[in-house]
Amino acid sequence: MFRRKETQYDQHVKKKRFRSAQIIPLGFLGAIIVGTVLLMLPFSTAPGYTTDFLTALFTATTSVCVTGLVVVDTYIHWSLFGKIVILLLIQLGGLGIIAVFSLLMLLFRKKISLRQTVIIHDSFNLNSMNGLLQFLIKVFIGTFLVEGAGAVLYMFVFIPRFGILKGIWYSIFTAISAFCNAGLDILGPDSLISYQTSKSLLLITMLLIILGGLGYIVWFDIISGIKRGLKSQAGFSYIYKRFSEHTRLVLFLTMFLILAGAGMVFILEYNNPDTIGCLSLPDKIFNSLFQSVTFRTAGFASVPQQSLRDSTCVGGALFMFIGGSPIGTAGGVKTVTFFVVIANTLAYIGARDETVIFKRRLSEELIKKASAITAVSFMITFFMLILLCATNNVSLTDGMFEIVSATATVGLSRALTPLLNPVGKWIIIICMYLGRIGPISMALFFSNTWSSKNSINFSKGNFYVG
Repeated sequence: MFRRKETQYDQHVKKKRFRSAQIIPLGFLGAIIVGTVLLMLPFSTAPGYTTDFLTALFTATTSVCVTGLVVVDTYIHWSLFGKIVILLLIQLGGLGIIAVFSLLMLLFRKKISLRQTVIIHDSFNLNSMNGLLQFLIKVFIGTFLVEGAGAVLYMFVFIPRFGILKGIWYSIFTAISAFCNAGLDILGPDSLISYQTSKSLLLITMLLIILGGLGYIVWFDIISGIKRGLKSQAGFSYIYKRFSEHTRLVLFLTMFLILAGAGMVFILEYNNPDTIGCLSLPDKIFNSLFQSVTFRTAGFASVPQQSLRDSTCVGGALFMFIGGSPIGTAGGVKTVTFFVVIANTLAYIGARDETVIFKRRLSEELIKKASAITAVSFMITFFMLILLCATNNVSLTDGMFEIVSATATVGLSRALTPLLNPVGKWIIIICMYLGRIGPISMALFFSNTWSSKNSINFSKGNFYVG
């Protein structure tokens, strides 16, 4: 056993990591507190309704954490001002507190320091700090363009039904909520169930959810690939092969999970009269696809979630746990993270020395990170499920669905959220917060990153597993 001397660079990196690990969770917490205060103002609540502290805190948390679970009906409980506050919190939470703060600094021509650059880098969980500010600007431009396009498409559905002003307002709110994978809506008490035969609305919503869940890195890689393909007049195969391995993996996993989830819902719910059983075959297919997409982090519902069969709920919980893809607005442990754990397991079973995807080796650090995220997320989910069942009279299926939905920031519920007692609501609040910042971020927040644990190499121990 020997001690490696720690350099000044090591200390600098640890110091920056420590600050990022603290500032990012505190940033989200600060936004939740401000949102709670604003929602407790008398004019945030619609006439005839009152808002207590826990309701305001729960709503602010579900908005900032882009989850979608609610204890009161958003469309009727909140005034116009309250709904605007909720929408701003959703946008803030979807883009990230640090990213929005950085954009404001750029707009006011303030210089971004090295420390702030490191925090932006960590908030997006990027691998490199090269071109970080340009990346940030493209994120905002891309986000507003997609949300704007989504709002315009929604107007063709909502304006004929609600009139011009309400139709525009509902379109903007729904587009932002869908893209940020929040799942909050102001259309009525039953989410999108009354629109389950509107293929255009379901398709627009699915596209927004998927685009938000793909991740910005994938966006920009696809756009660059298409530009190169158009210049060289190449076909789709040429363009696809020049996407990065990350982009190709995300596209493959996204398509696979959507189709697998839709197939599961279609088969298990085909004869269920309370969900898709009474719909036509095309509507069954569309609603199965929609349920599959929304399972993975959106929170909108086109069928009553409490009417889903238990087998569908258990399968759906796995899709919720996986979530969307990295560096986007989606929740869950992320598609690539989960796949890395599976790939590493298969590599071990196959007696391979390395874990390889698309002829590219996965680094040991990446495998450790993916394993840690998956393990900690599972432990948090399992522990919170025990707490919820111990403090509330809920079935295991309903409790599991609620907890996984909260920790993965999905927002689907089997009509359980408003029925929880105050302890249960606090449990869900904590789950949503941990799910948004990531359990690993919270662990780093409380860890002693100033220690020199990596300065010591220990001799190999003899342990047995399996």
